[in-house]
Amino acid sequence: MTAEPVIIAGGGIAGLSLALTLHQIGAPVLVLESVRDLRPLGVGINLQPNAVRELFDLGISEADLDAIGMQTREWALVGLNGNDIYSEPRGLLAGYKWPQYSVHRGELQMMLYRKLVERAGSDVIRFGARVAGYRNNEDGTVSAIVETADGEGYEEKGCLLIGADGLHSAVRAQMHPDQPPIHWGGAIMWRGTSPGIPIRTGASFVGLGTHRHRFVFYPISAPDAETGLATINWIAEVTVDPSEGWKNRGWFKPVEIDDFAHHFDGWTYEWLDIPALLRGAEIAYENPMIDRDPVPTWHDGRVLLIGDAAHPMYPTGSNGASQGIMDARLLGALLLRHGLTPDALAAFDVEYCGPVSQIVLRNRGAGPFGLLNLVDERCGGTFDNIDDVIPPEERTEFMAGYKAAAGFAVEKLNASPPTIAPGATLTRT
Repeated sequence: MTAEPVIIAGGGIAGLSLALTLHQIGAPVLVLESVRDLRPLGVGINLQPNAVRELFDLGISEADLDAIGMQTREWALVGLNGNDIYSEPRGLLAGYKWPQYSVHRGELQMMLYRKLVERAGSDVIRFGARVAGYRNNEDGTVSAIVETADGEGYEEKGCLLIGADGLHSAVRAQMHPDQPPIHWGGAIMWRGTSPGIPIRTGASFVGLGTHRHRFVFYPISAPDAETGLATINWIAEVTVDPSEGWKNRGWFKPVEIDDFAHHFDGWTYEWLDIPALLRGAEIAYENPMIDRDPVPTWHDGRVLLIGDAAHPMYPTGSNGASQGIMDARLLGALLLRHGLTPDALAAFDVEYCGPVSQIVLRNRGAGPFGLLNLVDERCGGTFDNIDDVIPPEERTEFMAGYKAAAGFAVEKLNASPPTIAPGATLTRT
């Protein structure tokens, strides 16, 4: 086996999941991360059962995930007047063999980082090192062109380079220099966390409103034993005319609650006071809902894109982080089959680029929140009985279609063998 490492550009969720996978199967790995220090940044995300299965197979325990989030019990959509549109159990309650989790993104990243260092040592990740480009070498290696946080440059040679460097990926930019700019469809999101009393099942993911004006919230911690309050992650969203492009400065910036809370004046129900929940946050972050148009390939010689570098997607399907974890594990399985070779990367590209790109476009079309579009079209978002607006069979069929496309249809997932067999390594059959 080659002594040159697999270089991973980016120490986010996809990159760290791949690094853990490579260590598990016995491959040499080096992660190059642009920031000087990892910090638990971000807000809440969801991990679907297919991704949780992969984390468990990586030796991440249920207790590890319980420490940074909550097992999700329900997914629900609610109309403007507070009446249910659709609800279904999630995770174990839905019959999956694995739970679904709502977790803090930054805490998940830090947990993956700690696991990697515990298993592979601190030298496996290098901070303050941004991969600015690459070169496929004639000797069968690849060179990552690295810029340090101090402004210096050098080249790092590896057997493969995996671009897991996110939405603004330099690896993708070199691979596709004529790619269109970041796509924004007009939706603006404000995100934050506030203390609150969990509703419904106590671990419900709830989307309320219309497809152009909605509020999404779910707990990412258990209630405090004394106060009964949990940490509630929320996303407040409105859609505006995108014709002039995104004019605000930055893609993810802190803002004052008063800058946007007025959009939700009057959104008060017997079971939820949205203005009060917003004002309970210490800080909020504004960002446009963005993605990129799919590209025809994620592969160039000994270089491959994964995670948000390959398929940045709207968060409407709660599937972005899960897909990054799946990328890591599916690539690991192909490396076991083909070795640390360009053939493994080519096989990954052929098998997954097209189908996952379709998920990107499906999420751009509102993903599972598309039911809100239908309600809005048919009744303006308010109703007494949802069955009079969208029959139960149509609602169920709509949701089943998204789950199948995203890879977490319950029967198929439960029946599928492990992505990577226990004990499988590159040096053992």
